[in-house]
This record gives sequence, C-alpha cells and structure tokens, in this order.
Amino acid sequence: VGLLEKEHKLAVHQSGHNSGVIHAGIYYKPGSLKAKLCVEGMHLAYDFLNEKKIPYKKVGKLIVATSEDEVERLMDLYERGQKNLCPDLKLIDGKEIKEIEPYCEGVKAIHSPHTGIVDWGLVTEYYAQDFKQAGGDVHLNFQVSKFLETTDGDASKYPVTIRGARGYQQVRTRYVLTCGGLQSDKLAEMTGCPRDPRIIPFRGEYLLLSKEKQHMVRGNIYPVPDPNLPFLGVHFTPRMDGSVWLGPNAVLAFKREGYTYGDINLLELFDAVRHPGFVKMASRHLKFGLSEMMKSIFIRLQTKELQKYIPQINEFDISNGPAGVRAQAMDSYGSLVDDFVFDKGEGESPLAKQVLHCRNAPSPGATSSLAIAKMIADKLEKEFDIKC
Repeated sequence: VGLLEKEHKLAVHQSGHNSGVIHAGIYYKPGSLKAKLCVEGMHLAYDFLNEKKIPYKKVGKLIVATSEDEVERLMDLYERGQKNLCPDLKLIDGKEIKEIEPYCEGVKAIHSPHTGIVDWGLVTEYYAQDFKQAGGDVHLNFQVSKFLETTDGDASKYPVTIRGARGYQQVRTRYVLTCGGLQSDKLAEMTGCPRDPRIIPFRGEYLLLSKEKQHMVRGNIYPVPDPNLPFLGVHFTPRMDGSVWLGPNAVLAFKREGYTYGDINLLELFDAVRHPGFVKMASRHLKFGLSEMMKSIFIRLQTKELQKYIPQINEFDISNGPAGVRAQAMDSYGSLVDDFVFDKGEGESPLAKQVLHCRNAPSPGATSSLAIAKMIADKLEKEFDIKC
C-alpha cells in the first residue's frame, strides 16, 4: 500500500492547523454518523495516545450559557450529548462554573471532563510510523496531476496510472482511495465525478492570549452554538505548549491553501464566489459574514465576544495568532455538507470502478480519525471486494 502526499511532510494543512482538541461528541445529531464516529474515535484516540505515550491533557470543556436566553439551547445540547453517550457530562450552575474556571462568567454550563488537547500533527507522525511498520510506503512531494487508464502490459494487474505534477512521477496501482481535503473535489473531477459538492475554503484566524493572562483559562471554554449561524463562534482553547488560542473567526480564504489575506489565487477565488451555493449562503448570512470580516481586521471586536466569558480580558492582552483553512464541502443550495461523501465515476472504465473518492470528512475529523479509518476500510472491502 502506498500513500501519495502533495507536500514535503504530512499534516501540513488541516491536520496540522486545527485547534488540537480531542472532542467528546456533544454537538452532533443523535444517531448520526458524525456522533457515532466522534465518540468511538475519542475512546480510540485516548487508547492510542496511551499506547504510544504521546503527551496529551484531559483539560475538559465548558459549554457556557452567558444569559438565560441561551439556557434552553444549552439544555437541548445536554440531551444530545446524553443520547450520543458522551461520558460523564454534567450540567452545572454559575457557582460550579467558577470552581472549574474561576474567571469565567456564566449562568449555566455543560461540563465535559473527557474533552482533551493534543498535538494532532505529532499524532499524524505516529500514524505514519505504524503505517510504514505495517509495510506501507509514504511518497512525499507527489502532487497528483491526472489519473489514466494503464494501456501497456501491466493493465490487467495495475489498471490505474497516477501521474504527478513532476513529469517523471508515476505510480501504477490496482485501487485508489483519495482523501484530498482542500483538493478533494478537484481529485474527484479527474475521474469523471461531478463538481459538487464543491470545496469552499474558509479561513479560521486565531488570536493569542498574553502570557500574563494565560492562567485565566484552565480548559476549553465554548459558546452555546446558534443553530441559525453556519459556524460555532469564538472559544478559548489551551494548547500543549501552554499558550491559549482564542477564536477562530470564519472568513472566505482567497486561495484553497490561503492562510493570510495576502495568499490569493484568482482562479480559485472566482471558482468559490461564482458557485451557486456560495452565492445563496452569502446572501442568507450577509450580516454574519461582514461581522466576521470586521472581527478579522479589528481585534477589539473579537475582544467583545471573548469578554462575555472572561470580562478581565482586554484588547491589549490579545495578539494575532495562527490560522487554519477548513475544507468546507457545500452543495448547490448553499448548505454546508455535514456528513461523509464518497463518490465514484460512472461507467465501466478502471477510473470509474477502481477509484473511490472521500470528498468530505467533516469536523471533528482528527478526533474521529481512527474510527473513520475503520469505516473507510469497511467501505473499501465492499466497493473493491478486497480484504483490508
């Protein structure tokens, strides 16, 4: 088995630019694949981290209602978590919030003690070590440029040829699975799959809390999500190195791998803004989108959101931090695709029958990764009639 990676190392993009949280599965619709995979993945992740002695911290999470208006939604969320079998969830009042997070203000909260933090980039390195020890090969700096049917004597054994962007790069294989993240729809198109769902890149920009105020945040502090908005909202995330990330916001990236406003690819930008789904989503959430852009430019606007939870923080305690880009699959109606999408081309050619695309692996993909791997292995066995 070979793994083809576009970059010079693994986890350069989403896997290395996420918040570093080990999620407990509270938010997701009961009975959904996301809920099942997250809870299962959390348990598998902790088992793996303990087995490999990878550093992590169970810092816990508070989902905080800052006003009575949010309590009903918080209660609904608690019921979701119970149905999803999230372990040891507890509803707590304002006094109990202070016992866990002394500087946090709130009227009621959900406490999730098994939410943790880890360096998912480091975890990816351990995954790669296990893959190699099992006989797998990792090929770095291999950017796929096209899939072709093999036409010479190897066609019966290796019917698919994969060409790399560098002219000399070529791999022949029997089966292909793509999990391309920010490039997943482009890979699917190469074998005749439809353009949608389209990947629309949204950049999430974090802020950093000053060292003098880091003691004010012990664990993850999250808002009660607003179901009318497409993204979660700002939160407090402690990191393994002791720093505290604040945010993120959500703004359109001007390039699929665009981590700053200076990263621009006009073709990719026009492809995103002309997509019917993006146009519909932008029109529905125009006020929210403009607000996110303003918060991206003016730190004090983001600070106001954060002060709802920890009033002692001011804009002088905050500086610009890292950013990540979310590969958000979107349909033509402007809805964010919230589940896994697998796709194959049509017809009887090897490119249609022997190439399977994972076009969407929604958040929390890192937490769910080992459970997702099991699911994909089962999918490959059924699609290709092989034993994984």
